[in-house]
Amino acid sequence: MTGSALTLAPAGTWQLDPTHSTVGFEVPYLPGTFRGRFHEIEGALDVSEDGAALNGSAKVASVDVRDENLAAHLRSPDFFDAERHPELRFSANEIELDGEAVQVRGEVTIKGVTKPVDVEGTVTAPLTDSHGNERVGLRLSTTVDRTDFGVSWNMDLPAGGPALGNDVTIVAELYFVKAA
Repeated sequence: MTGSALTLAPAGTWQLDPTHSTVGFEVPYLPGTFRGRFHEIEGALDVSEDGAALNGSAKVASVDVRDENLAAHLRSPDFFDAERHPELRFSANEIELDGEAVQVRGEVTIKGVTKPVDVEGTVTAPLTDSHGNERVGLRLSTTVDRTDFGVSWNMDLPAGGPALGNDVTIVAELYFVKAA
């Protein structure tokens, strides 16, 4: 991590607030963008004077795309294969700050395949909520090629070309509460 970890947040362990946090994805589909999100997410931000680590996971079974048949297809081996790979994972030990801008280098695991990723985003200044809890927020995004993770299902359109794009943008809005 470049600079002091205290710039990101005061030292300590920060637990993800899953009620207010979201992890989702966007992928080109037909003439627009297809979006989904995961409802069951976990994570922690560990900050020390030496640096910071960010770790998180999402339960594949909790994928929500507003259509249960489509969600079932996403949980199948054609996509995430929830039975054999029940979680998506992210971990990072390299975090660089430039004001509110944050650059994170880490690894993402999808369908049992782990690849390095560069993540960009913003961090909010730590604050105390109305209940006396210290909070910090991160908004992060990265784009991955889904086929690099074995997620290669597609279908050809009648006029040619695939229905589904390969580049998937992963978007996370994460709120952390400092552990007591």
